[in-house]
Amino acid sequence: MTEQTEMLHPAATTLAREVRAGKLSRREFLSRATALGLTAPAAYGLLGLAAPAKAQDAKVGGILRVGMEVKAQKDPRTADWPHISNVYRGWLEYLVQYNPDGSFEGRLLESWEANEDATQYTLKVRPGVTWNNGDAFTADDVVRMFERWTDASVEGNAMASRFMGLVDEATKSLRDGAVVKIDDLTVQLVMSLSDVAVIANLADYPAAVVHSSYVDGSDPSANPIGTGPYLPKEIGVGQRAILARNEDHTWWGGTVPLDEIHYIDFGTDPAAMVALAGSDEIDCNYESTGEFIDVLDGLGWNKLEAVTASTIVMRMNSANGDLYKEKSVRQALQRAVDPAVILELGYNGLGTTAENHHACPVHPEYAEIPKVAPDPAGLKPVLEAAGMANTEFELISLDDGWEAASTDAVAAQLRDAGANIKRTVMPGSTFWNDWQKYPFSSTTWNHRPLAVQNMSLAYTSTGSWNETGMANADFDAAMTKALSLADADDRREVMVTLQTILQDEGYIIQPFWRSLYRHARDGVNIDMHPSFEHHHYKWSVA
Repeated sequence: MTEQTEMLHPAATTLAREVRAGKLSRREFLSRATALGLTAPAAYGLLGLAAPAKAQDAKVGGILRVGMEVKAQKDPRTADWPHISNVYRGWLEYLVQYNPDGSFEGRLLESWEANEDATQYTLKVRPGVTWNNGDAFTADDVVRMFERWTDASVEGNAMASRFMGLVDEATKSLRDGAVVKIDDLTVQLVMSLSDVAVIANLADYPAAVVHSSYVDGSDPSANPIGTGPYLPKEIGVGQRAILARNEDHTWWGGTVPLDEIHYIDFGTDPAAMVALAGSDEIDCNYESTGEFIDVLDGLGWNKLEAVTASTIVMRMNSANGDLYKEKSVRQALQRAVDPAVILELGYNGLGTTAENHHACPVHPEYAEIPKVAPDPAGLKPVLEAAGMANTEFELISLDDGWEAASTDAVAAQLRDAGANIKRTVMPGSTFWNDWQKYPFSSTTWNHRPLAVQNMSLAYTSTGSWNETGMANADFDAAMTKALSLADADDRREVMVTLQTILQDEGYIIQPFWRSLYRHARDGVNIDMHPSFEHHHYKWSVA
């Protein structure tokens, strides 16, 4: 399906009617319609709207300096933080891109089609794309990537649990006949299960496409063969990373405006980032938080905002130790915390309270379920009954400003309710080594277009990023069903079960959804992506 010969998915016109009837937001419509294969212009056209005009050609030249932590590069499918991907995005690209307006856009794919029940996807490769070593990008590369993504034998493979309809359960690898090369520019996915999240997962940051010569598990910057317009000129972990335009490669997207992009590491203290801004050492930042938003406003920098499903989760891990195996203890710890207090103390009130089930009202399938009121008085009796009245619970966090502050606020409420809480704060260089293994810690979770994406990654028994140890057969079965339902209204009925189980299991204290902010000086052309993605080819400086 191309923009010239657009075929509508059977659900598209129904979705458009729901928008006109006020039952569906425009953002939800764009996500759902484009995931099914409509181009953004066609999706806007169904609503009787013109697609937003593309930016005029920007001035070519210049260097943009971005304040962002520079983390060690790793095999993209094992990347566990967007900072990592924002560097390798310079030379590694994606089949699909998720845009700030909620739409999905083909990048290395020109287009795709999904059948009515999302059991078959036809992927059309963008013609004329070449790797920077001169090789043609073809359907063979796409097939090879699905083989890499579905290989569950690779430790830390964040993609392994995202395409269960393509996996052979016996071998935990790509099922024979699941990914079929039709011709040099066409690949067909034949799913054993319906899966509405395929396109959304292809756009997530661990899904970067690597060359056939890439050595599994290696630093991709060591031999930076990619299809993108930049090359890594320098990468110093904890210091800086420099991307430089690759003058020897004709990029399929044309000439990118910036000569170079410099990522300047400021550590995890936002005050250090503000100091860089005040001394004219950076032009924009990765993120602005807390009181530093007002400080950057005061510098006269421009503020960019995105309303998202980004969050922080204080989670208990029943797989690493015995403290959190008892459900009643987990529930009592969860219910001793008032989310509204954590939002105010930890994030300056810049968001909305959450409900301990990791589904956000901005998600199309979010279901309203009964809220559980905080019950701090109920914690002490439960701990006494479990023989844990004097047990020390260690709550671990990163030393980053708002993350540490939010975790401090949770610890304070638990102490007030009668628990013996030890707080441990770690630098990033230590914290991220074992982030999935701590018995009780806080981690941040990025916005993803669908609630089922984060929920399947984090809380199913096969989830690649399950940091709780939760293994609930009813939850797993409901997730399989939810992923099979293309219609968000139908999926919402299953979400009642998923949200209720997760809330009831008590594994997570998930207090708020946060609005995201970044700042840039005048003359810098960037955006604030809801998932922190850096689309370098759009950036420019006056």
